[in-house]
Amino acid sequence: MAHIFDDSVRTAVLGHMNGDHGDDNLLISRAFGADPEVVAASMTDFDGDGGRWHAESADGTPVTIIVPWLGGPIAERAEVRREIVALYDEACALLGVEPRPHS
Repeated sequence: MAHIFDDSVRTAVLGHMNGDHGDDNLLISRAFGADPEVVAASMTDFDGDGGRWHAESADGTPVTIIVPWLGGPIAERAEVRREIVALYDEACALLGVEPRPHS
């Protein structure tokens, strides 16, 4: 069974991803979803097994994208950032986009 993070952790991560990393959400959704041309995306949830994004195709069709963490299941708050960064880096590699440096 996947680890479920408490509401405060999920709220903080989702707020940060959707407030500060909208472009990253779009890259991840394009790289790991079935439609590489989605026009909008937001992270909607995550657990110890992976993240979930809601995306919208060019024709307005809603799409749910579920992406497992590349490093395998996690259970610690600090691991969430590591796994999202790994998804971002892999998305950039798959899409031929130069990733920005991580601080």
